[in-house]
Amino acid sequence: MTTPALLPLSGRRIPALSPGASSFPHHRATLRLSEKFILLLILSAFITLCFGAFFFLPDNSKHKTRTGCGTQTPPPPPPADINVFLSAPPPAYFLSPREEEESLRDKIRADHERALQEAKEKLRKSRAELQAEIQTEKVRVVEELKKKEAGPRPLPPVPMPKVVGVSDGEPPEPAVKEKRDKIREMMKHAWDSYRQYGWGHNELKPLAKKGHTTNIFGNSQMGATIVDALDSLYIMGLHEEFKDGQEWIEQNLDFTGVNAEVSVFEVNIRFIGGLLAAYYLSGQEVFKLKAVQLAEKLLPAFNTPTGIPWAMVNLKSGVGRNWGWASAGSSILAEFGTLHMEFVHLTYLTGNPVYYQKVMHIRKLLAKMDRPNGLYPNYLNPRTGRWGQHHTSVGGLGDSFYEYLLKAWLMSDKTDTEARKTYDDAIEAIERHLIRKSNGGLTFIGEWKNGHLERKMGHLTCFAGGMFALGADGSPDDKAGHYLQLGAEIAHTCHESYDRTVLKLGPEAFKFDSGLEAVAVRQNEKYYILRPEVIETYWYMWRFTHDPKYRQWGWEAAQAIDKYCRVSGGFSGVKDVYSSNPTYDDVQQSFFLAETLKYLYLLFSSDDLLPLDSWVFNTEAHPLPVLHLGNITLPGSQPAQR
Repeated sequence: MTTPALLPLSGRRIPALSPGASSFPHHRATLRLSEKFILLLILSAFITLCFGAFFFLPDNSKHKTRTGCGTQTPPPPPPADINVFLSAPPPAYFLSPREEEESLRDKIRADHERALQEAKEKLRKSRAELQAEIQTEKVRVVEELKKKEAGPRPLPPVPMPKVVGVSDGEPPEPAVKEKRDKIREMMKHAWDSYRQYGWGHNELKPLAKKGHTTNIFGNSQMGATIVDALDSLYIMGLHEEFKDGQEWIEQNLDFTGVNAEVSVFEVNIRFIGGLLAAYYLSGQEVFKLKAVQLAEKLLPAFNTPTGIPWAMVNLKSGVGRNWGWASAGSSILAEFGTLHMEFVHLTYLTGNPVYYQKVMHIRKLLAKMDRPNGLYPNYLNPRTGRWGQHHTSVGGLGDSFYEYLLKAWLMSDKTDTEARKTYDDAIEAIERHLIRKSNGGLTFIGEWKNGHLERKMGHLTCFAGGMFALGADGSPDDKAGHYLQLGAEIAHTCHESYDRTVLKLGPEAFKFDSGLEAVAVRQNEKYYILRPEVIETYWYMWRFTHDPKYRQWGWEAAQAIDKYCRVSGGFSGVKDVYSSNPTYDDVQQSFFLAETLKYLYLLFSSDDLLPLDSWVFNTEAHPLPVLHLGNITLPGSQPAQR
């Protein structure tokens, strides 16, 4: 059996399918024979009970509507069309006792048939699916009872965190300003094309000039590009475009009754992160309300034996499941580990501790587990609480777990020392086992698979250069200079992966083996889908060093994107960065507007635009403010060391 490829789920975290692929198989466990027999016994007992009850029903002729001092519901008036009235079956209050009894018998028979059919459908499902549905139904009933008792609870008034540097940031140098203006023009072209050809759809097919969606959003039209692009539009001063997006969200973004199975991770980082960022930047309440409404729809995903959430959840039923390809039904480290920032802000804004409790439970569970060589495997089974296959990566499947440990500390105004200690320990193990230097002198981050280091680095992994630089200040043992240098080395390696291609755009993955360095070998690793990770690292390195080479490298990437990815209907990924005549994948990813263009714009802006001591960017580049919580001490936190 061939190993299924993985979807292009985001600007980071999950390896992408090679262009053109769109789905993967789902493997379902089947019930054992003994379990089917027990279910059939229960079903037969239920049917016997129903039919027995039928024969012992009291005589309905004794239960008439009351008269005299009692009340009697008057019959409704006949419809205007008397023929319709005469041809309709007589209502219950016109039936004779015998007819009324026959009607009741018919209803019970129909109910039995429906129950039998539902039972047959249940038997076709796997044990895991049945357990998930039972658990979801239990939680739903409890939650509904709580809501009926408490009634609708309005969001409490909370002080707006300190927000500074949300606009402008114009650089003093004319040449730099010209580059920034070009990035804004690219953003406007991407947005206008989506506005014209894909409005309301999740993404855009810029060649076909129509909407595009993937199964991470349940193939529903949730306007992912609109939500993802909002904060980029705002900080670039494209306020008319921002207003158009806001109006669409007010009128169309409604999650009630949406029968769609979505990725918890992707909806969290793109939608909840995007809506929260738009709220903090603009102050418009609608974004906060929509974020909270959607977050409530994600909570059933946590209804597992361990509290580790499912990868997918149905927004209507609340039933969750995991990807069929993920190591025997495991959840993925980068997915359940990339919720903390958004969920802490949800608790802050709503006063509801459940969001904070969910993510802290995940952290506590991981802290108790043994880790092979101090490394976190990418797979964890949400039923058993055991690791899946021992594969560790700072690229797809693992990356943003480490990023969010660091950013949890930063977002807490450096009071969440537990998160910082966990991050430092993880990075120490990564340095020891995954980071190597090639024969040609390039520092790279490999992948650990069952005790073996694979000398391969993904485009997704290139975000780590920026992470190392961001975490340098506050690192233990006075190693700030070491980690800033490590960030610079990763930035250099990732630039080489761009520079060694024909298009000057980086491949999805590249190797350091058999004399090849920073070069893709397989055809299905040679594509570029408008990813932001390399440019993200350039921006962080620029902020911390102001070395002009990072702006130079960023401008090279921007020119290559504009030259080879721009089409009349927007921007498209390309299938082979080593070909002088590349073909397009015909997808304008939402993260291109959320991340790639935003990081380029910030790279050519002054440092007072979204300063890093006041803002922390989620893994989709949505800026969230640092929470200066004052005297409030959250579990796992300690007073800031200043």
